[in-house]
Amino acid sequence: MLETEAMHQRSTSEYETTKDFDSYVCSLSSEMKILAKEELHEDDNVRQQALNQFREWISKHPSIKKCRTDSVFLLRFLRTKKFSVPEACEMLERYLTIRQLFPQWFSKLDITEPVISEIFDNGYIVPLPQRDENGRQIILSVARNFDPYKYTSVQMARVHSLICEGLLDDEQSQVAGYVYINDESGINMGFASLWSLSDLRNMIKCIQNSTPMRHKETHFMNIPHFANRIIELGVSLLSEKLKNRITVHKSLDALKEKINPAILPQEYGGTIPMADIIKQFKLKLLQKREAILSLDDMCIEITKYPNISSNNGISDVDVGVVGSFRKLEVD
Repeated sequence: MLETEAMHQRSTSEYETTKDFDSYVCSLSSEMKILAKEELHEDDNVRQQALNQFREWISKHPSIKKCRTDSVFLLRFLRTKKFSVPEACEMLERYLTIRQLFPQWFSKLDITEPVISEIFDNGYIVPLPQRDENGRQIILSVARNFDPYKYTSVQMARVHSLICEGLLDDEQSQVAGYVYINDESGINMGFASLWSLSDLRNMIKCIQNSTPMRHKETHFMNIPHFANRIIELGVSLLSEKLKNRITVHKSLDALKEKINPAILPQEYGGTIPMADIIKQFKLKLLQKREAILSLDDMCIEITKYPNISSNNGISDVDVGVVGSFRKLEVD
C-alpha cells in the first residue's frame, strides 16, 4: 500500500508546473533597452507585472501540467507579442501543443544524433556570429548543402527546430528579432517532393503562430527558374505581414546591397570561414544540449480535446486547447 501511494505521489509530481520563479536580471544593452521600450513597450515595471501575470495564468491552467516559468523562457513569448499577456499565453499554449502534436519535428532535439549532426556539419543552416546593424540575429540557409535524396523532411525540420531552440533564450534576439537569408542555388527537383502539402501547411502554421520569434526579414537569392513555384507555394501559406517582409534577390551582389557583406561567411564575402562558424555554433548546441532536451519534460494535456490530433492538423488547436485561455483570469 505504501509503495503504491509513493508511486502515485511520484507520478503526480512529474506533472506539476515548475515553480522556478527566478530573480530576473536584464542582460540587454542600453541600446536594446531603448529598442524594447520603443517597439515592445517594455520597461522594468511592465516586464515584472507581465511575468507575474503569466506565471499566475500558468499555475491556474487546467491542462498545463509542467512548464518552464523562468523569466527568459517566458520573455520569449511576451516579447514576441509585445507584452500582450493574453496573446503571449495563447502562443505558449500553441507552443506546448505543437511539441506534443508533432514530436517528430519538435522533441528529442539532440545535436549528437548522427544524422542531425551530419546535416548541420554540411552547412545547410547556420546562425551567423555577427549581427546586422540593427542587432538582429542572421540565420543563413544554403539549399545545395541539403541532399533531399538522402535526408527526409522530418530530419530537415528537426535541424531547424534544434537551431531555433539553441537561439530562443538569447535576450537581444528576443528584442531585435531575426533575419533569414536563403541561398537557393543548387536546389534540385528532389525538394519538390520532399514535403507533402499537409505537412508544409502545418509546419508553416507552427512557425507563424507557435514559435516565439520576431521574424523581421527574409531574403531569397539565386532561385533557379524551375524552383520558383516551390518557393511561391511556401510563401502563399504565410500571413500577409510575413509576405511583406520577403525580398527576392537575383544574385549575391544584389543581396549585398541590403545586407552588409562583412557579417556573411567568408565564402559570401565576409571574413569568417563557414566551417569555423559551424564549429563555433555546434559547440554552443553541445553546451545547451541538456537544457534543450529537458524541454521535453514540459507537458500540456491534450487528450481531453478529441478533435486535436496530428492527423487533423494544427488549425484545430484554435477551438481546442488555445481557446481555453479565455476562460482563465489574468489579474
